[in-house]
Amino acid sequence: MSFFKRLLWGGSAASLAAATTITAQGAPPSDPAKDPNMIQVYDAYGREMYIAKETYRKTILPDVLKQEWQNPDRLYTTIIQSLKDGFTADVVDAAKQLQLIDANVERGAVTLGVVYLQNKRLDDAEGVLNGFVRQHGENGIILTNLAKVYSFRGDTARADTTLWHALEVDPNQENALLWFAANAREHGGPGGYLTALRQVVMLPGSWRAKLWLARDALEKKDLDGAVSQYRQVLEQTDPAPTDVLIQISGDLGNNSQLSTIVELVAPRYRPVEHGIVVGNNLIKALVDLGRLGPARELVQKLYAQNRMDWKQTLSYWDAEIAKAQAASTPVDSPDKVRISFLDDEGPIWLTERSAANELFPAPMGEPVRIAFLGSSAEAQNMGDKIRTQATDGPGRLSRALPLFLAEQVRFGAVANVRTLVPWMTAPHAGFVLCGTPWTDSAAAEYARQKSPACDYVVITHLKATAEPWQVDLRLVRTIDGTRLGTAVATFPAAQPQVALPSLAADLLKQLVQHAGATRTAVPSIYQAPAGGDLAPYLVRLEQLLAVRCGSMENAKGPADFLSGERDIIDGNLQLCLSQPKNATVRILLLQTCLSMKRIRPAIVAEYRDKLQLLQREHPLAEPAQSVVQRMANEAVAE
Repeated sequence: MSFFKRLLWGGSAASLAAATTITAQGAPPSDPAKDPNMIQVYDAYGREMYIAKETYRKTILPDVLKQEWQNPDRLYTTIIQSLKDGFTADVVDAAKQLQLIDANVERGAVTLGVVYLQNKRLDDAEGVLNGFVRQHGENGIILTNLAKVYSFRGDTARADTTLWHALEVDPNQENALLWFAANAREHGGPGGYLTALRQVVMLPGSWRAKLWLARDALEKKDLDGAVSQYRQVLEQTDPAPTDVLIQISGDLGNNSQLSTIVELVAPRYRPVEHGIVVGNNLIKALVDLGRLGPARELVQKLYAQNRMDWKQTLSYWDAEIAKAQAASTPVDSPDKVRISFLDDEGPIWLTERSAANELFPAPMGEPVRIAFLGSSAEAQNMGDKIRTQATDGPGRLSRALPLFLAEQVRFGAVANVRTLVPWMTAPHAGFVLCGTPWTDSAAAEYARQKSPACDYVVITHLKATAEPWQVDLRLVRTIDGTRLGTAVATFPAAQPQVALPSLAADLLKQLVQHAGATRTAVPSIYQAPAGGDLAPYLVRLEQLLAVRCGSMENAKGPADFLSGERDIIDGNLQLCLSQPKNATVRILLLQTCLSMKRIRPAIVAEYRDKLQLLQREHPLAEPAQSVVQRMANEAVAE
């Protein structure tokens, strides 16, 4: 189709999910992306799915063709992709329809001729192609495909004559050029191949053969000769075709000529016209050259095209740029570091002004005040020096733990909760991750300094140097720094659900026993995801914290504090789709969008349709639906 990976037009996400349950016989491989019998698709939410080829051919392709029957551009790209997938017999009628409706008469004729060729209907292919020549005159692509007809029949002499004439008419057809050069190599070796390229270069208007001569020059370490050829091509093809920029950037990259890629390709690159392949080559060159600002700008321009099939690549570069930026932003010396403590009251997703407060009554009576402090972990390769780095698993979980425990206590006891987050303000902004646990006395002092002062502080420390990971928890009275209780939880790094819910239950018991807290019935509307969804929930809690911190004025540094913004929203969407009736995760998603809107409004706007679709297809029970709808309306309002 028009995408490298298919987006299914029309139909609901639910119906697509149902279709994917039909699979080919036999057990699927562990990685469907490597199974030649599977096809990759995306649903309306951007979820990547795999469908058995035969299922796609029988149950989905006919509907796709029907939807695109009167749209020549979409119909053409669907036909071409179907030929690549081996569905040659399924698109004959579609190719006939394309020839009838396509204003690009050459494309219509070539496509039908190719479909006939693929179906071994050689007479029909020849008739279509010769019919075009009679009506519109000679055309290089048409003649090349006629040469293929003759070649398939075994008429080599006529095929060779027709192929050369096709190049005389249009010397810049890639298929014809490579076929001609391959024949020359077969008969004359490498010398014959180069002679053939030089023969084509002499034809009027020829430029494509110069790309291959430039490749030969690069292989011979003749950079000046290659660049000279490239400049001639770019002058002849302004604006440059996508495949030209792909070949130039790819060949230069393979020969480590990164600055030349930027010099020649960057000024001519247009994301809409030239797409992800050229963009990927440019981003890699910029990152490897240390030009992270331009690389980030280019990633954002490509993200703005809202191509679901590009997001995996762009997400990778988002992370790589963040790592490179962190590595290039050193902390000069410990005495220049300035740290403060941010504090957040209540669950991270239940802000003071949030409409969701209507769903969660405030604690009754005299709630005990409890602070939560994490942000310390022992992890591999941490070392003993202060340094900056991109967020990793231990760091993220060290911040998510207090957020999770705080909301568990808020809804499981009569308590007011506050999360303390150590934050570096100088020499630049960012989260602080301590390699050793906070002492009882220090944590108690930090908790007392907040207004109003907290009565108790819960300290968590993560040990993540080896499997299984371990969390050490301490309950400390703030007035005198006395330790009242401890707990330990161990779990596989990828399965926090094994231990964290029981750790929260243990903490609640200790608060009742040592802090005089009163247990209360957990409101039914609060549902922390269980099982395998707990791990992504913890990630989304920490990411909301990051989004909110990123909106602070002092969060700006050598590069913006926040990265991977679309991955954050996408991850929340996936969690909501996994828990479609869970009001808690829906509120988390929408609060993330509202917070993101303050700093990246254009990114949130990209998700307008998906958020609205989620609300329509997966409504919550009232009164939650009305409340979250107001939040969704606010998030997508222009």
